[in-house]
Amino acid sequence: MSGRVNPSNPLPRPLAPFMAFAQALRASGFAVAPEQTRALIAATGLLGPRSLMDIRRAAHATLGPAPERREEFNALFDEAFLGQTLTAEAFGEPEDMPAAYDAGEFELMPDVGEEDPSGAEASVAERLFARRFDGDENEALRAFARAVPASLPRRRARRMTTGKGRLADPRRAFRDMMRRDGEMIRLPRRIRQMRQRRVLLLVDVSGSMKAGTDGALRLGHALVQAAEQVEVFTLGTRLTRVTRALHHRNRDQALDLASGLVADWDGGTRLGEALQVFLSVPRFAGFARGALAVVLSDGLERGGPEALISAMERLHGLAWSVLWLTPLAADRAYRAETGALKAILPMLDRLGDGASPQAIAAEVLGFAKGRRIQASLAARVPA
Repeated sequence: MSGRVNPSNPLPRPLAPFMAFAQALRASGFAVAPEQTRALIAATGLLGPRSLMDIRRAAHATLGPAPERREEFNALFDEAFLGQTLTAEAFGEPEDMPAAYDAGEFELMPDVGEEDPSGAEASVAERLFARRFDGDENEALRAFARAVPASLPRRRARRMTTGKGRLADPRRAFRDMMRRDGEMIRLPRRIRQMRQRRVLLLVDVSGSMKAGTDGALRLGHALVQAAEQVEVFTLGTRLTRVTRALHHRNRDQALDLASGLVADWDGGTRLGEALQVFLSVPRFAGFARGALAVVLSDGLERGGPEALISAMERLHGLAWSVLWLTPLAADRAYRAETGALKAILPMLDRLGDGASPQAIAAEVLGFAKGRRIQASLAARVPA
């Protein structure tokens, strides 16, 4: 990655201030290598910053300005970042938005104590506060956790193990010959091990999804506890990785930790921009490679569909399969109506029901079973 932005291949908007900051530092005589710029972006993504102070600290840690030039460094930082945070800005024409819409009628930072009784519509506003989870784990989640190890899709790993394969196992053959005075009764063989595919769970926490967010995170916790490799992110007006919090065995403790990490509960919907931020961080994009990607969202994108289409094209190319589960699909007569969802339908392996944890669990297990049956039938067909 170079420090300059190529106009013919523009970066996602959330990365623009980082690139502008690096350019300003170089213009002022600071020695900033492209690797340091990448390190700053990666560090910011790992922190999941809640304020510009977190990004400033990451900049000091990764770029290492000299003590005598810190004031100049901070001034350049303020010039590049002042008034901006690590949020996903909406662009393009809003979908499903009244013609009389006026952004001035809405607060960009609603009061924390303000209630949103409906939660039926998405919003461009970013609402930042923590949430506490209530409710006990039900039998459906326990059954889901028991079924996960045997049901999730598997892939061939690089490591080899003893088995009835086509490859000979010379080490084991040599050991057998040493035990039998040079005689070898049969040639040991080996096969490649099978491992579970990584599951990537992307949870929409915007206002229009507030009724199902708690259940989605409870299912995410059950999935993290039962599967071998799982990554969980929340999407709203920003991107937050909550995998580490969900690794705690105690569900209430895990969800409380996740609640403290996610600052944009019930806020706006900027799915395309948040997904672009996810894919712009190499480590995060690596989580999607060869994975079963599950997006839990109603698809009510308030920005134009361009960002979501671009992000889903890349996610579709990286992932093994992409499931989009929406609570609207609980109605069997549901059909995608928004421009964004219509445009990304060819990139989805399934558009299914995400109305409840039970429905999500059934969709994931049912899809995995169907793909397993298809693979078995394909293996029986002679070449």
